[in-house]
Amino acid sequence: QLQAFGGGLVQAGGSLRLSCVASRRTFSNNAVGWFRQAPGKERQFVAAIDWSGSNTYYADSVKGRFTISKDNAKSALYLQMNSLKPEDTDVYYCAAGLPPVGWSILAAEYDYWGQGTLVTVSS
Repeated sequence: QLQAFGGGLVQAGGSLRLSCVASRRTFSNNAVGWFRQAPGKERQFVAAIDWSGSNTYYADSVKGRFTISKDNAKSALYLQMNSLKPEDTDVYYCAAGLPPVGWSILAAEYDYWGQGTLVTVSS
C-alpha cells in the first residue's frame, strides 16, 4: 500500500530526499513517519507528523538535519535529509497509522509500511 524510494549512495555531508507514495489517501487522516533499521537491530524512529498534520517530531540524532513533510493531494510523504553522516546508513521505512496519542515513536503503533529503501553514507 506504501512504496518508498529515493535511497542511494551519498558522501558524508551530502543530501538525499526520500519519497513515499500511497495507493489511497492513507496520509490524509493518519499519523505518518519515517523509521530506519540496521541489520539485526530494532526499527528506530526518525521523524513523524501527527494525524492532524500540524506537528512534526524528530529523533534527537536527526533534528536540524532532516525534514519530514507530506502532500495529501499527491498522497506523498517526504524526508529531506541534509548533512548526512555515515551513522545515518540504514534501510529507511515510511509508515502510517493512528497511534493513540496522535503520533508515536513506536513502530508497533503504525499499521501501514513501505518496503524500505537503502541509504548508504560513505565517509
